[in-house]
Amino acid sequence: MLNIGTKAPDFSLPDQNGVIHSLSEYAGKRLVLYFYPKDNTSGCTKQACSFAELYPNFKEKGVEILGVSKDSVQSHKKFEEKYELPFTLLSDTELTVIKAYDVWKEKKLYGKTYMGVVRTTYLIDENGMIIRAEEKVDAGKNANDTLKLL
Repeated sequence: MLNIGTKAPDFSLPDQNGVIHSLSEYAGKRLVLYFYPKDNTSGCTKQACSFAELYPNFKEKGVEILGVSKDSVQSHKKFEEKYELPFTLLSDTELTVIKAYDVWKEKKLYGKTYMGVVRTTYLIDENGMIIRAEEKVDAGKNANDTLKLL
């Protein structure tokens, strides 16, 4: 996980519509950048739907939301449409941004060890600085907890 007070690494990734987004285009805005393991899994769906439900509250505070996973653009599009997600999902199939933000870690499940995305949320200020970083967040509470911080 990256440290609070450090410059957030810039990136360029395609969204669910294939449009490229860069961190630099969000300069002057606060940003929630959340990393999640996989589209259409129970925890990730709960997390995304919570952000979707509270999206008007984030917008009211001038905060943009970006979700990032290693799923494909097509997978993100289906996920967005199925749950009517109002925010941008970024596809990082090459793990470039996932690794830059230090969320690709060793995980264990049922005694098996594997590499995967650790559910992590960063809050980035108008100047591109990380002002909050939370690792292993609770999928169901993440959106509400993040909104409270604002």
